[in-house]
Amino acid sequence: MSVQPPSQTRLGWSLDQRDPKIIESLMPWWEWFYRYYFRVQTSGWHHIPAQEKVLLIGSHNGGLAAPDMFMMMYDWFRHFGTERLAYGLMHPHVWRVYPAMAKFAAQAGAVIAHPKMAIAALQQGASVLIYPGGAQDVFRPHAQRHQIHFAGRQGFIKIALREKVPIVPVISHGAHDTLIVLTDIYQHLRQLHEWGMPWIFDLDPIVFPIYLGLPWGLAIGPIPNFPLPVPMHTRVCPPIVFDRYGREAASDREYVNACYEMVRTQMQGELDRLIQESTGLGVKM
Repeated sequence: MSVQPPSQTRLGWSLDQRDPKIIESLMPWWEWFYRYYFRVQTSGWHHIPAQEKVLLIGSHNGGLAAPDMFMMMYDWFRHFGTERLAYGLMHPHVWRVYPAMAKFAAQAGAVIAHPKMAIAALQQGASVLIYPGGAQDVFRPHAQRHQIHFAGRQGFIKIALREKVPIVPVISHGAHDTLIVLTDIYQHLRQLHEWGMPWIFDLDPIVFPIYLGLPWGLAIGPIPNFPLPVPMHTRVCPPIVFDRYGREAASDREYVNACYEMVRTQMQGELDRLIQESTGLGVKM
C-alpha cells in the first residue's frame, strides 16, 4: 500500500518497502547489542495485545544512533515475530540527508514521519511507533535526560483519536548516557542567521547540539554518533485509553490538549518509577 507523496520522491511514502527477510537478517546483530553491548533489561511486554493494533509512543535518547529505539524494535520482533506488521515514523530530514540509510530503514519498517503514513499503516492493521519529540527529544541536554519531552507536538493524539486506537507508552533509562549532550545552540545560531550572518549548515533539524561521544569526542551539530556501551532499561507501559474517540474528538482542541497532558504526565510518572527502580535512588527533576 502506498500514499501519494507531496514531492518527487517515493522513498518512505510506501508501506510496501518493508521486508521481513531483511528484518530477520538484522536480528542476530541487534541481539548482540541487546545482550552484550547494552545489556538491556526490559519489562511490560504483556501490555501489548496479542492481535490488536496499537500506537506506540516513546521518548527516545542517544542522538541519531537512538539505541533505545532499536532495542525496542528488536524486542518487538523477538516477542511477536517479523510478520506482525509494525511501522515506525522517521524524521523527513533523515530521508533527505541520508538516503542510503533511509532506504535500508524502509526495509526494516520505517516510513516518513507524516500523519498520512501513520493513518495508512493503522488502517492496514499495523501497529505504529512514534517518537513525537523527534530531534529535540533525542538531542535534549543531558541535564534533561529524565524528562519526557514531546516538544509540544500533539499530532499523535489526533491520530489515536481519529483511528480509535489505544496509546501504549514505551520508555527507557540509560540510553541518554550513550552520548552526553552538553547544550543545544540552535536558537543562538538562528538568531545570528536572522541578523544576516551567512550560515553554511542546514538548520532544518531544529537542533544544533554540542555533545561528548563516539567517535568524535567533542562534536558540534546533529551528526551521526556511535553509542557508548551503557546498560539500558526499557519498559512497555499500560495502555492509555481516552473517554472519547472519532474525528470530532480529534478536532476538539481543548480535548486534544487534555489528552496530550494525560499522556505526558503518565509517561513521566512511569519514567520516574523506572529510574528509581534502575538506580535505587529518588529522581530529582
